[in-house]
Amino acid sequence: MRGEKWWVTGLVVAVFMACVLSLFASPEPDGLERVAEDQGFAEKAEGQEVIRAPIPDYVVPGVENEKLGTALAGLIGVLIILALTMSWAKILKNRTETK
Repeated sequence: MRGEKWWVTGLVVAVFMACVLSLFASPEPDGLERVAEDQGFAEKAEGQEVIRAPIPDYVVPGVENEKLGTALAGLIGVLIILALTMSWAKILKNRTETK
């Protein structure tokens, strides 16, 4: 039971951070983007994405409210990582049980 409490607490903290605290993140560009802007070549990269992001700029496409879109993007990210982690844990558990 004690292990389940930590798991649930961790999930609640991750969802809070992704959905609430992310709304207070700086809108300023990150380091690489800032250098590109300062050096005057940021516009050359516009429309040249190597990979098309499913949630570009951390906002869910189609959601009019930017804060809601950011919170949803955070929640989706947490759920994806949770699913990947749980899947990997199950694979590892099955692998050790068969030895």
